[in-house]
Amino acid sequence: MVARRLKAVVPAEHVIEGGGFGVSRPFPTAALDMFDPFLMLDEKEPIDYGPGEAIGAPDHPHRGFETVSYVLSGETEHRDSNGGHGFICTGDIQWMTAGSGIVHSEMPSKRLQAEGGHVHGFQMWVNLPRADKLMAPKYQSLEAADLGLAEGHGWSVKVIAGSVLGADGPATTQTPIGYAHLTAEAGTRLEIPVPDDHNAGLYVFVGDVVLGEETAQVSSRALAMFAREPGDMVLEVPQESPIPLQALILTGRPLDEPVARQGPFVMNTREELAQAFEDYQAGRMGTIVHA
Repeated sequence: MVARRLKAVVPAEHVIEGGGFGVSRPFPTAALDMFDPFLMLDEKEPIDYGPGEAIGAPDHPHRGFETVSYVLSGETEHRDSNGGHGFICTGDIQWMTAGSGIVHSEMPSKRLQAEGGHVHGFQMWVNLPRADKLMAPKYQSLEAADLGLAEGHGWSVKVIAGSVLGADGPATTQTPIGYAHLTAEAGTRLEIPVPDDHNAGLYVFVGDVVLGEETAQVSSRALAMFAREPGDMVLEVPQESPIPLQALILTGRPLDEPVARQGPFVMNTREELAQAFEDYQAGRMGTIVHA
């Protein structure tokens, strides 16, 4: 076994998003613009809403990439201008390919808005290759029971996309990536194989972990990035940890293409960005029909 070198550890920043909810964001920030092919990772911070308090992200457009919502707890209702509609409940994933352009909303379910409840989850943006940026939009609704599952002594991995530790995720992706939720008990040592040409990282959101041959300790709400080189991600949860580690495994083949981004659009050139804004303002990305 060869261990990948630890390249950097980037703490998440606190940001206000959507209708006013807080997120922890390791990228994009001043410290890290993107983690190719991943454009953004937001952890919607755990919160307990009272009746009438829950907020979400009202109608807004996207073009040129994919949005991935993973609900750890709570209920989100999705609607989009392509006719997509569904509920994302605890453990579920919404994978939306914006492609040529789509308008969508992610709002608390009517039950959650009326009764309140605990909410926690993630949204990730995955870049599309230049050749796919204007592909037809599509939507994948993945339930918790659909996820791949790998287990060993003291650890388990729920796989959303790609192949991680021998389990395959159900998501269809345009860019080769691995995306999984790792839980590991105190004292667990784990070697996670990664394709040689993939970037690899671990976003820690609960607990502590020691990474790589450098034995660097990383605490919650930080992204650890490994060097792009042959080798495994090696981690160990300290024996004295009072709670299990929870982290997201991110691996992906970088596109190594120019990125022009502004707000909800991510293209390759400034001219393509300007066209995206023009198309949205002209109504060419459609509108959502709310029931």
